[in-house]
Amino acid sequence: MRKGFLRVTTVLLVVLAIGLVSIAFWGHGQIAGSLPLLDGKRRLRNLSAEVTIERDRLGIPTIHAANRLDLAKATGFLHAQDRFFQMDLLRRNSAGELSALVGPTQIAADKKVRVHRFREAARRVLAAGSDEDRAIVDAYASGVNAGLACLPVKPFEYLLLGLEPEPWKSEDSSLVMFSMFLDLQESDFRDEARLGLMHDVLPEPLFEFLAPRGTEWDAPVEGEAFAVPATPGPEVFDTHRSTDVALLAPPGSLTWAESGHLGSNNWAVGGARTADGRALVADDMHLGFSVPHIWYRASFVWQDAGEKHQMTGLSLPGTPAIIVGSNGHVAWAFTNSEGDWVDVVIVEVDPNDPDSYRTPDGMRKFERFQEKIEVKGAADETLEVVSTIWGPVIDHDQHKRPRAWRWVAHDTEGVNLNSLRLESAPDLETALRIANQSGAPAQNFVVGDDRGRIAWTIMGRIPKRVGFDGRLPSSWADGSHRWEGYLSPEEYPRIINPEGGRLWTANARVVSGEMLAKLGDGGYDLGARAQQIRDDLRALATMSEADMLKIQLDDRAVFLARWQKLLLETLSPEATSGNPDRAELRKHVENWGERADKASIGFRAVRAFRNRLLAQVSDVLVSPCKAFDPTFSISGLDRTEGPVWRLVSERPEHLIDPRYKDWNSVLLAAVDQVLEDATTKGKLADYTWGAYNTTRIQHPLSKAVPALARWLDMPQQALSGDTDNIPRIQAPTRGASQRMAVSPGHEADGYMHMPCGQSGHPLSPHYRDGHRAWAEGLPTPFMPGPTVHTLVLVRSEDLTPE
Repeated sequence: MRKGFLRVTTVLLVVLAIGLVSIAFWGHGQIAGSLPLLDGKRRLRNLSAEVTIERDRLGIPTIHAANRLDLAKATGFLHAQDRFFQMDLLRRNSAGELSALVGPTQIAADKKVRVHRFREAARRVLAAGSDEDRAIVDAYASGVNAGLACLPVKPFEYLLLGLEPEPWKSEDSSLVMFSMFLDLQESDFRDEARLGLMHDVLPEPLFEFLAPRGTEWDAPVEGEAFAVPATPGPEVFDTHRSTDVALLAPPGSLTWAESGHLGSNNWAVGGARTADGRALVADDMHLGFSVPHIWYRASFVWQDAGEKHQMTGLSLPGTPAIIVGSNGHVAWAFTNSEGDWVDVVIVEVDPNDPDSYRTPDGMRKFERFQEKIEVKGAADETLEVVSTIWGPVIDHDQHKRPRAWRWVAHDTEGVNLNSLRLESAPDLETALRIANQSGAPAQNFVVGDDRGRIAWTIMGRIPKRVGFDGRLPSSWADGSHRWEGYLSPEEYPRIINPEGGRLWTANARVVSGEMLAKLGDGGYDLGARAQQIRDDLRALATMSEADMLKIQLDDRAVFLARWQKLLLETLSPEATSGNPDRAELRKHVENWGERADKASIGFRAVRAFRNRLLAQVSDVLVSPCKAFDPTFSISGLDRTEGPVWRLVSERPEHLIDPRYKDWNSVLLAAVDQVLEDATTKGKLADYTWGAYNTTRIQHPLSKAVPALARWLDMPQQALSGDTDNIPRIQAPTRGASQRMAVSPGHEADGYMHMPCGQSGHPLSPHYRDGHRAWAEGLPTPFMPGPTVHTLVLVRSEDLTPE
């Protein structure tokens, strides 16, 4: 009987296996049906002429079109075929519509974003645009929907989710741009609010000390470093008298959070700094990683008034433009500017009418909007958005006063398609003016032209502040604090052909004086990264594209050198005597290699030591703020480095954590916390930087269903580099979203690479094929290579394939 049972079981298992294989083949066939078209001909409605799309071995397209509208339509077609799900997530992210796609897990995220009512703002942006811009956006949307319709099977993500993709609307391109605003500027409100609480609660000298305007790491192109204010004396603040120990986090429980700001590097060198008089522009933009990757490489070729144009670089799926690249005459690159594009407005509520608030024109009623949030698999939810003339009410301060968010992104001037004009800009001056008139998250715009000239300015709208500098929350009720529109291009800060022939930006302060006053301070980066790039550039008399890549991959830990020295001093003979763990740590720190190398134990230890001290020391000094907000922290504010280094160097007794007898005890406690972290789950020998700095580049679906990770995600790799403060930015989930260097007019000599690949389809050969070059820092040609596939889009009055 047992043998019979085994035979039946075997038969059942075989049948089950055959069934599973059949399902797998069926599923594979279904998923393969959504692969993008690479060759042949397809009819497209409302083309004015035939469009040819040539792809190289990496799937990078060169689109040949008769005019800009046909080009926009073909770009939309390609984006939809390769990346529609990504585009859908981007528009839903800023519209607060993710719950309708994936269910209740995203309700909180949708509510957080929906207060901005970006869907309504996108419609206003579209209506305010020029006829030419609307025509391009409409053509792009038409191409997106045509590309989607030409797929035999809907994109595989919708097969797995059991949903139908919703058509693309012209307004959705603005929503994609709003997603970039959220990525690059959303933390600004929180940071200004934190500064506001510190300013209100702490003594003024202590506030200025902990929130310095700059540090010794500043490396502006124009101006000098700002000094950290003097250390406050015991008459200002004494931790033994002014600290409620009960409010402090337990020793060892804190570590320093990584900066909330996403960074980038760019620079340019003029003709005097290259062997043949060319300008060179380099860029590596640092963003969060995902699969598929944020950028889509492309080369556009089209005619305009009988003149041929070619633009090559990175496009953003969901929009019809090349974001960064070169048009043969000018090349440009971006970093997030970290100027002040957000203000926190304290709203004065009428004490006799809680539904009214004070404005320069008298009392006014709050506006209230009922936002319906659709939820897949659950009941819809309604969010009430309360808004003022300045923007939506986001939260309340420590005095229970409402706070509104004034943001460039809320204005129709904040988003537009003016950057499209860069594609045909003939020279430096034209490019600068276009950048100043473009509506986008404000960026450091570094540009070079084919005459060897270079320049810097801001791309994005700069508000005209009146009566205040925007650093802290304030009331705008009496009109003395306000925005009066936006600067004209003639008023924008600019640097053209600087002495020395070098420009650099890395999210830190670029200028000083009047130019800085126009930009404000939205949380500039510490400046160590900019300083190292500046010094790398100054070390070279003449430069080439190969030199640009070396600087982008520079992982020398210059910034942490003084912390390494402090850690060695702390691990003195007395401290290590009789303590083998400390003695072993000292050996690793002595031989740390001076780089953010994936194999280094010492680098990771030095870095952790610094982060522990930043968290511990600052937590004590902001403890009065915890009486109003028990979770309060300045963790992640970059320039805290300056005051904390001053404290661990000077070691004033009146500013020590009162739970420790002396500063040496504070430092040794940080050492032991590092050792505890390093040995809790293994040995100190396993505490390499690469064990932490291992990439996790995931598809959104694998985050929800880990079983899909092997199929959808990029391989996990330990990489050198750090999260900030050195040129080679590399973290597990964010880092260089691309690296490029190009000389306008000499694009064939340039390079470009990015994570992942062109396609968002896991069965495509171009899903991962660009990843190795990015991970290993290998140059890939800036221009697409020889044609491997050719797709022709043919004029038609319907979408029926030939």
